[in-house]
Amino acid sequence: MRTQLDAVLAAITPVDRSLAPAGQAHLDNLTKPQGSLGRLEELALQLYLVQGGQAPQADPCRVYTVAGDHGVVEEGVSLFPQEVTRQMVLNFVGGGAGINVLARTSGAQLYVVDAGCLGGSFPEHPNLIQGKVAQGTANIAKGPAMTREQCVQALMLGVDLADRAQAAGVRVLGTGDMGIGNTTPSTALYCAYLGLDPANMTGPGTGLDKQGVSRKTEVIRTALAVNAAAVAGGDPLDILAALGGLEIACLAGLILGGAKNRQLVCVDGFISTAACVAAWKLCPATADYTVLAHASAEPGHKYAVEKMGKAPLLHLGLRLGEGTGAAIAMYLLRSAAAIYNDMASFASAGVSEAQG
Repeated sequence: MRTQLDAVLAAITPVDRSLAPAGQAHLDNLTKPQGSLGRLEELALQLYLVQGGQAPQADPCRVYTVAGDHGVVEEGVSLFPQEVTRQMVLNFVGGGAGINVLARTSGAQLYVVDAGCLGGSFPEHPNLIQGKVAQGTANIAKGPAMTREQCVQALMLGVDLADRAQAAGVRVLGTGDMGIGNTTPSTALYCAYLGLDPANMTGPGTGLDKQGVSRKTEVIRTALAVNAAAVAGGDPLDILAALGGLEIACLAGLILGGAKNRQLVCVDGFISTAACVAAWKLCPATADYTVLAHASAEPGHKYAVEKMGKAPLLHLGLRLGEGTGAAIAMYLLRSAAAIYNDMASFASAGVSEAQG
């Protein structure tokens, strides 16, 4: 399976920047002052480049909300019990969660994926993908979260999700997560990949108080120490296997698959951005194919984003996960494509251009 992953990585190439002048010239010739639609113009140009210089299309768009459990929960890093992961998967399938509402509102398809929940298979449902690699990860404060083989399997599950979407004509992917305790492995990944301090990166997650955040910080320090060999080695795959989660690895694979397929990937909040960092470390060219949907209310997110050189689209104080921010941002991508394709040019509208 590692051979398959290597083939995916080899198939990812940066966008062709030589196409940018033509796309920018088209945007500059629309009936508006140049650059006056700000980030929407940037998104339109990114879509144009991702799609190889074609008129940009944002539809169809699809969010994958990927679920997994975490052994580190036994360290008391979450206010919610572990069984909530499984309960929320059933809530997603039943249509009652925040991501269901926002995906419907934004016109995005939604699929739920079991990458590593505790317990057996879920009842079958047309919008549920049974991809369980293992029944949760091991406790990262005591050793590696998973084996390299499990990590690669979760990555390839994500690639398969992107391929399924491509076969259905999906142009834009969205990442979503569910996993009680998953801000802890995400924080550990940020620290390992980006050289950040757990004291700055660790936040309240589900609502921990100051004492709880301090305890969580120490758990992350312990996880980094216990898995120091993997961190020091610098291999992105080893780091992801040691400190990540099955849903995080799956989302990293989704981003890799999207980049391979030339699909733009709308990355949700704190956990999804950790997956994005993992994909970026595995293949730097993925940066051309991702957009960060929003600035998470988790305090460490801003430090990670700075290290990535990315700018989130929305600042709404969101910290739910599930793909909620990605679903909202998909409306902006649709708007960006519509501006590129549907606005009149100065010549076609008979409008005089700026002088001088």
